[in-house]
Amino acid sequence: MTAYLLKRLIIALATLVLASMVVFAVLEIIPGDPARLMLGLNASADQVEVLRNQMGLNAPLALRYLHWAGGLLSLDFGRSYTYSVPVIDLVRERVVVSLPLALIALALSTIIAIPVGLYSASRRGQAGDTIAMGATQFGVAVPNFWFALMLIYLFAVWLRLVPAGGFPGWSAGVWPALKSLLLPSVALALPQAAILARVARSALIEVLNEDYIRTARAKGLPYRAVLWRHALRNAMIPVLTILGLQFAFLLAGTIIIENVFYLPGLGRLVFQAITQRDLIVVESVVMLLVAAVIAVNLIVDLSYAVVDPRLRSRQ
Repeated sequence: MTAYLLKRLIIALATLVLASMVVFAVLEIIPGDPARLMLGLNASADQVEVLRNQMGLNAPLALRYLHWAGGLLSLDFGRSYTYSVPVIDLVRERVVVSLPLALIALALSTIIAIPVGLYSASRRGQAGDTIAMGATQFGVAVPNFWFALMLIYLFAVWLRLVPAGGFPGWSAGVWPALKSLLLPSVALALPQAAILARVARSALIEVLNEDYIRTARAKGLPYRAVLWRHALRNAMIPVLTILGLQFAFLLAGTIIIENVFYLPGLGRLVFQAITQRDLIVVESVVMLLVAAVIAVNLIVDLSYAVVDPRLRSRQ
C-alpha cells in the first residue's frame, strides 16, 4: 500500500508540473497586451513599455515561468493587473462561494443518483426501469443552464421562495447564503445525477450477475440486503470514478451557472479575467483548479483500495 501511495503521489506531482507548463504556455500565446488593455488605446508606446517593465512582461519566458511557479509554491500568486490586489485575496473571496456550491451539488447528485440506479438495476426491463432511464436520458440531454432558467422562473419568479440570483455573503447568515446557493446547486446536480444514475445502474447490473450474488440469495438473504450490502459496494469503483470527475467539473466548470445566477465564484472570476486579459489571475486560478482536480483524483484512486480489498492485495 505504501508503494502504491508513493507511485500515485509521483504521478500527481508530475501531472501538476506538466499542467503548469501547458497553462503558462497557452495563456502566453493568447493575443493581446495586458499593459495596453490596462492603459487604454490612447496610451503612448513609452507608457506601455514602462508598465510592461513594471509587470515583468519583458523578462524572458523561462524566467517568468520560474518566477510564477515559485510564487505558486509559496502561495504568492502575484498581484492582479485589473483589481490591483493580491490574487490570493481574490481567490479567498470567491472560493467561499464555489466550494460550497460544488459540495452541495455533488451531495444532491449522489443522493438522487444512487437510489435511482439501485431501483432501476433491481427492476431491469420493467416499467420502472424504463421510466427512470428515460428521465435520466432527459437529464443528460438538457444543459444545466436550461434547468437553471426553469428553476428561476418556477421558484424565484412565480413562487418567490428563493432569490433569483446574487450572493449575500456568509456574514448575512448561513440560511440566506444557502438559499442563494440552492437553485444553482440543483441546476448543477440534475444533469450530473442523471449521468451518475446510469453509471450506477450499469455497474449494479453487472455485479448482480456475479456468482456470489446468487450464492447470497440462495442462502436466504433478503433482496434489499443483497443490493445494499453486497452489490452496491462492489459496484462502487465506477461510481467513485464518476464522482471524482463530477466534483472536478462542479468546482471548475460552473462559469455559465455562476453567470446565470450572478454568483461571485471562481468560474466567474476566471471569465472576467480572460475578458480583461488579466493573465496572472487566469494562470493562478486555473492552476489552483488543476491542483484540486489532481488531489480529488488521487483521493479517488486511494479510495479504490478501501472499497475493494482485492486491489490492496494486488498492489
